[in-house]
Amino acid sequence: MPLSEQEQRLLEEMERNLYQNDADFVATVSARRGRPNYTVILVGVLIGIAGVATLVTGVILQLAIVGVLGFLVMFAGVLVALAPPRRSAGAASPAPQEFGGARAKQKKSSSFMDGLNDRWDKRQDDRGQ
Repeated sequence: MPLSEQEQRLLEEMERNLYQNDADFVATVSARRGRPNYTVILVGVLIGIAGVATLVTGVILQLAIVGVLGFLVMFAGVLVALAPPRRSAGAASPAPQEFGGARAKQKKSSSFMDGLNDRWDKRQDDRGQ
């Protein structure tokens, strides 16, 4: 069932407010990721290969501790290769807001939500009659 024109406008308004008021949340949830760092991936793969070699050596020598150590090294290599890229210090966070800015945003978004709730209640009342 397609959205009505009013519902589409309301959804667009909610999206704009989300992007304006909760930029940190949007950045956290956003599906966009930075370019993969191929050097880190290569290092992780090399560590993983070294771990596999250590694991096989532990099996050949029949030394459980060497095999466990090889598994741990292999696991560390996989973690290094799959770790999300780190952000640079310049793009870490926006400039801090003045004191009370967060409260003003909360008040604005709460009044926005109150308006949405009022519209919803009115719409439900109109449908019921």
